[in-house]
Amino acid sequence: MADGDFLALGGPSVDGEAALRPVPRHVALIMDGNGRWAAKRGLPRFEGHRRGVEALRRAVRAAIEMEIEYLTVYSFSVENWSRPREEVQSLMGLLHRFIRNDLAELDANNVRVQVIGARDDLVAEVAALLREAEQMTEENTGLTLVVAFNYGARQEIAAAARAIAEAVVAGRLSPDEIDADTISARLHTADIPDPDLIIRTSGEQRLSNFLLWQAAYAEFSFLPINWPDFDEAAFRSAIDDYAHRDRRFGRVEPVTCNAKTGS
Repeated sequence: MADGDFLALGGPSVDGEAALRPVPRHVALIMDGNGRWAAKRGLPRFEGHRRGVEALRRAVRAAIEMEIEYLTVYSFSVENWSRPREEVQSLMGLLHRFIRNDLAELDANNVRVQVIGARDDLVAEVAALLREAEQMTEENTGLTLVVAFNYGARQEIAAAARAIAEAVVAGRLSPDEIDADTISARLHTADIPDPDLIIRTSGEQRLSNFLLWQAAYAEFSFLPINWPDFDEAAFRSAIDDYAHRDRRFGRVEPVTCNAKTGS
């Protein structure tokens, strides 16, 4: 879908036809609240994460139906390694099962998987799983599912700064040539458009080291539900709310003046 296209999100308009709403090209999801969801039900945290995978499946299917081009999910941050070892192991197990069980369906639905985040220090098995997901779907042309794994925005920006500094020292780049595009080109998301809408569940209202540079002009939707309860209705509601926002990117729309009345 090109910029400016519209998609019927459903719901009757005043003339009885489906209301047309602009759909964001790129939606990013901070999938928060799995542990709290489980705790409220007296269940182990692992069950919250397992139900969270089901919510992710619903989100991907809804994104396909709404013809969103990019869906980025914050699956595992660099800070998540500090969680209890048993929880980290269970999360790695869910990643393994998701790729083994869902990759064929994603491929059949023309979904391309792209992974962002640091990979140098990943164990071989996990790195191989991520490569498999990318390689199997790299020719697909539908939804791009961007998986932020072992990802941290500050670390990403620091790595870009180091790369720029090395280029300057080597004489490949002059300091006066450095601008925002120079930095963007060295981020993990160099070939991915910035997110139009970032949705976070659980009621928390922060980015938590997620897409700090790319979120400069993103719209935000903070939902009071925990991630396992995120469904198509919640997704569409957030998209509908986004559609009613006035995105000016720092500009002011020109005021038209009536030549006769001066108003």
